Formats: sequence, structure tokens, C-alpha cells
Amino acid sequence: MSKKKRRDIPRFQTPIIETHCHLDYLDGEALDSTLEKSRDVGIERIITIAVSPDNLARVRALSDYAADIWGTQGIHPHEAEHYSPSVEAEIREHVADERIIAVGEIGLDYFYDHADRKVQRQVFEQQLQIAVDADLPVVIHTREADEDTQAILANFSGKLPRKGVIHSFTSSLALAEYCLGEGFMLGFNGIATFNRADNVREVIAATPVEQALLETDAPYLTPVPYRGRPNAPFYLPFVAEQVATTMQIEVEELLGQVYRNSLALFFPDK
Repeated sequence: MSKKKRRDIPRFQTPIIETHCHLDYLDGEALDSTLEKSRDVGIERIITIAVSPDNLARVRALSDYAADIWGTQGIHPHEAEHYSPSVEAEIREHVADERIIAVGEIGLDYFYDHADRKVQRQVFEQQLQIAVDADLPVVIHTREADEDTQAILANFSGKLPRKGVIHSFTSSLALAEYCLGEGFMLGFNGIATFNRADNVREVIAATPVEQALLETDAPYLTPVPYRGRPNAPFYLPFVAEQVATTMQIEVEELLGQVYRNSLALFFPDK
């Protein structure tokens, strides 16, 4: 019996901004090909995200590679123990670059615990302060750390004029409601299409479309129907379809509002 053919990637009228991926991690697909396929399905801009001292410079180089690539600077909680005064100085220097539009990926991860939790909290707070000083939005990672994430964000309540996004949101509805109340966006990706992700779809249904963003987190979290392949920005239309279905709105309506959300958060002057 032949394998069932996977659906073609849909192409919508409204352009899409990929708000979170890792272009320097993509395997098996040349960068130029990935960009071409993404443009072909309506991906207008791509934000590639920094996570470690080792890839800060690579992200900056990628953000200069093409007019539709932008970048961030920040240290992921997995790498918190590698944060240092010199790393902070590098981030502070380059958040002023024209192609760098946010501080991230920063936050807490108590699921893997790759770094001491106290160190994670300290590094999270230090990088939130960079965002305050630079007047930039933040890209936040939080996993199994709802209480501490909320407590730290509460300490910065009113201090982050640009707010930011809680990316790849998989936390509790309670944390979602707190972050939404504080004016943050929530980022949704291929997890929304997974069979067992009812908790994520519950949060999506409770999220105002005015506070939603779309992302892939590529090369991870490939959406149905392409699970098993490396993820890429050009799979975003599948995420859009699922989020629109869960919100019970038309996909073009979702895309129009999410496009405006993405511009307002990351590109207010660009």
C-alpha cells in the first residue's frame, strides 16, 4: 500500500512573520533554499533567535545575510551558567544594532534543569534589565517554572515598556492569564497541532487574537502533517490553520491581526 500523500503547504493572501526560529540550527536544508521556500508560502520576515554565548555572533551574521532576516541577542536558561560580564557586555553592545530587535531567548527551564535554578533566575533578571535599558521587547522561555516566572515578571511590572512574548507557550492557563493581563503576547507553534496538546489549545482559545503570535521554533516542533521532518519557517501556515480553528475565526482574519501584532511588537519603527 502506498503512503498517504502529505498535504501541500497552504498559501494565504496575508503575509506571515515568523517570530521565532533558529536558522543556524537547521540541518539538511541550505539556508537559501529555506528562505526561498518560506517566501514562496508568504513568510515576509523571519526572526532568528540567539540562545548561547556561542551563537550570538552567528545570529548577528544571519540578520545581516538577507533583508527579511532579523535577530535577537540573549542567553537561554539552559546556558545560564555560561553567562558572564563579558557576555552581558556583548549583548548590551549589540542590542543597539539595527537588525537586532529583541532580547531573547531568556527565561527559566525547570524541566531539564541544565543550569542551577538560582543562576537561571539571576540571569533572567539581568537580561530583563538589559531590555529595560535598551527599550526592547523580550522573548521569554518558561517551562515547569510558572511560579518563579510570574514572580520575576511581577518584579519588572511596569518597567518593560515594550513587553514581549512568552514563546512556545505550554504553561498553565493561570500563567497565561497573568502574562496577558500584563500586556505580553503568547507565541504558538506546531505544538498546537499535536494530538495530546489539549492544554495548549485551551490557552489558545482563551487568548485574545490581539495578543497572539505565530512561530515555528524551527528546527524543532514540526507541525502535523510533517512531524518527523526538521521544522522550518515555511511550515507556519499549518500552525496558522490550527490556531484559527481553535480560536474559531477565519484563518485570514487571524493572519491579519497576528501580522499587526508582530509588527507592533518587533518592528514599530521598521
